[in-house]
Amino acid sequence: MTTARSGRDSQSVTLDSVRLGEVGIDDVRIHPDTLEYQATVAEAHANPQLAANLRRAAELSSLADAEVMAIYEALRPRRSTATELEQLAQSLSDRGAIRNAALIREAAQTYERRGLLADPTT
Repeated sequence: MTTARSGRDSQSVTLDSVRLGEVGIDDVRIHPDTLEYQATVAEAHANPQLAANLRRAAELSSLADAEVMAIYEALRPRRSTATELEQLAQSLSDRGAIRNAALIREAAQTYERRGLLADPTT
């Protein structure tokens, strides 16, 4: 069984239930456990990269949409300094999103090596 973020069985989210107004936004958002299940399936089918992406998505699923978009914006080239990326990574790590924190730290190292960090003096 797959479960929506609301805890509702995703099989019960039908076009009719939408038409009747019985479906809320959390009924169509994926639950982290569902993403973890999908990651397990991906691993079983020799796709570790997809599994890692799904596990990072599971970590992000509990964040507000605006925060996910802010993370996306911060990761764009020349948008953040190394310090800002480290602060973002630490904030995520403190909330249990350790895979995403590691990804941001890796991005910061890559951006530094390639000259893609924001200029801290501007």
